[in-house]
Amino acid sequence: MTRRRKIVLLITTVAFAGLALGAVRAHDLPKVATGFIADVLCSETFVSGLDIRRNLTETADAMPGAGLLTWAMDYQVDRARKDVTVTLFGIGRSHAIYREGLGCTLEHGAEIADVRLPPGDRQPALLPEIAGPAVVSPQSPELSAALDRAFAEPTSPPFRRTRAIVVMKSGRIIAERYADGIGPETPLLGFSMTKSVISALTGILVRQGRLKLDGPAPVAAWTNPDDPRHAITVDQLLRHTAGLALGSSLQASLGSAFEPVNRMKFVEADMAAYAASMPLATAPGTVWNYHDANTIMLAHLIRNAAGGNPEGALAFARRELFAPLGMRHVTLQLDGAGTIEGSSEMLASARDWARFGQLYLNDGVAGGRRILPEGWVNYSASATPNAWVGIGAGFWTNQGDSFGATFRVDHGWPRDAFFAKGTIGQYTIVIPSERLVIVRLGRSPNSPPEADGVFDLVRDVIAATRAKGKVAGMD
Repeated sequence: MTRRRKIVLLITTVAFAGLALGAVRAHDLPKVATGFIADVLCSETFVSGLDIRRNLTETADAMPGAGLLTWAMDYQVDRARKDVTVTLFGIGRSHAIYREGLGCTLEHGAEIADVRLPPGDRQPALLPEIAGPAVVSPQSPELSAALDRAFAEPTSPPFRRTRAIVVMKSGRIIAERYADGIGPETPLLGFSMTKSVISALTGILVRQGRLKLDGPAPVAAWTNPDDPRHAITVDQLLRHTAGLALGSSLQASLGSAFEPVNRMKFVEADMAAYAASMPLATAPGTVWNYHDANTIMLAHLIRNAAGGNPEGALAFARRELFAPLGMRHVTLQLDGAGTIEGSSEMLASARDWARFGQLYLNDGVAGGRRILPEGWVNYSASATPNAWVGIGAGFWTNQGDSFGATFRVDHGWPRDAFFAKGTIGQYTIVIPSERLVIVRLGRSPNSPPEADGVFDLVRDVIAATRAKGKVAGMD
């Protein structure tokens, strides 16, 4: 396609969007698009250490329609200041700033909240070591073939672009592999797998008696009993049934850039304040609608319960979750107001994601200490009514009779499997019946469902571990 035709197509796309969605929402498109790219490039350049050009190409290719915009973007990386600036045809400027230990934050003209990184938590890990420092070679030819298949690229798009795979059986790594430039300690964006971490932190507060699943969520903007939002519960936020009018976060594509929830993420400095100000689209608890604002509100509640400031929230996450699990390569990124961006902004190594999955395989216990409330794992994986993709309270699930659960089971996933899922190919899969945790990270389109190869990976790993159950460490 010629440059002239691309320009015409881009202008036409925005014009039609303006007619269909209203000028205000269409006006946000350049800022949303550049904000997403600036955030990803900043995070995975300065936290992950990835090649920026390759990262941009792989990310854009994984998102349908994104190529209509990314070719027209200009990005500037200042390695001395550690920031990234992205513009679209010279407009929609987005600026992401890196801060040591805090990752990247989008700057929206207002001063970013000053945050002092809490001191490192030196408590010993409660989970046993899952592997030594060296990459663990597959412990059987069948496992090696499974990873070969997962990293193999099709001859034509859509490409898989697998970045990391870790397979754990009964708490020990039995196979792992990484793409060039990535290793066992490389923090990678989990995108919406972050939601499952926020669910775990919420569970810890429930165990401690500082949050309740039922009853009104303690959000200051919703305290008036006459406000219909007063009825929103923590359970509804976890299950995406709260009803806030913010559109949907279910797909990552050019079209999703017009959703109000993405104004929250890429235009607003204080995401929780924006989400809390939104009216209801549906009565709380009546309709399932997956969007990032539900988890942003949970992150806001975590911050309030942990002292009301960013430092307290970060220290709480480290003390109560990451340190006990031995998750040593984690970065929780913040919004401009200093609230954890709990919908999609955690980076962690593939091994750390595996440690997180192991907590759920162990029913919320690490080293004999209960981290999550008793019954929380089953609650997290219990199906949400009318959630057609198959989703529970912070995790995706194969329980119930939803389209998504049925589809996965029909494609070889065990019925008891549940998983954290991030857009464009991020998975932490827990399979209790097989004592397996499988982590897969990459840059793959969300559709078709087979594009990332994860269906094959799950089937192959289960078959390999069943066939080679006698291999040391696989019992």
